[in-house]
Amino acid sequence: MKRKDTVNPVEIVRPATWSLPVIFSSPHSGAFYPDRFVKQSALNLLTLRQSEDYKVDELFSSAPLFGAPIIQATFPRAFCDVNRSPYELDPSMFLDPLPDYVTTLNSKIAAGLGTIPKIVSQGNQIYSEKLQYKTIKQRLNAFYFPYHQNLGNLIEEGVNKFGHILLIDCHSMPLPAQSGLTRPSLPDFILGDRFGQSVHPDHSAHISSKLKKLGYSVRYNAPYAGGFITQHYGKPSTGVSALQIEINRRLYMDQPTMTKTDGFHQLKNHLSELIEILPNMIFERKTG
Repeated sequence: MKRKDTVNPVEIVRPATWSLPVIFSSPHSGAFYPDRFVKQSALNLLTLRQSEDYKVDELFSSAPLFGAPIIQATFPRAFCDVNRSPYELDPSMFLDPLPDYVTTLNSKIAAGLGTIPKIVSQGNQIYSEKLQYKTIKQRLNAFYFPYHQNLGNLIEEGVNKFGHILLIDCHSMPLPAQSGLTRPSLPDFILGDRFGQSVHPDHSAHISSKLKKLGYSVRYNAPYAGGFITQHYGKPSTGVSALQIEINRRLYMDQPTMTKTDGFHQLKNHLSELIEILPNMIFERKTG
């Protein structure tokens, strides 16, 4: 069946009753690849998908059963990365000069991982031709900004309801060729809290403790301290905390083929156990 070029860019699954002051965000698990984007790429679909946080939304899909909503982007990060500021663009990708308000130089852009990425996670160049800025501006308006509008509205709703909210931004760790990292060097989970700036340390400590009790190795902030979503929204003084969770893909999937392994269901069940303890964690923090 021919692929389409339009889709609702955001999906929100709400609990029957929102009882837990937590929001789960899955910005990179979208698997809708617009037909025109695939045709414009120099890569086949399987290679394009190497940057996708495969099934991360499904891993955390029990959140509404425990009283928390989950929001996800339906489109992939290779197409548009909502975990960057809105205008981080590589000028070498464009036919025309970029406006002055665009950020054209930082470490992410240099690595090919701007708001409109230049490469997928294994270093393969996405595009076979240069882009026009007006087309990318339309893409940002249609996909990037609706995600953040919906996420911002959900956070505001949660703060109004509970007085505070914990945003958990959910990701999986690829093995980028340019990083030099190998599988043994990565733990099972990395918790990114912007070095203690985006969430109270008690929250990340409780989550780390639970993951370790389940048998996983956990590290803080290296090499993932939390991206734009964690940094932008995680301001505990305003009642909004944010924590990024990175999952090692070897736990649940085969990255070259983008398929589940036997570990998927165990990991999903363990993440449900993690979500289940969050009410006690938040209560302890509030009363403490």
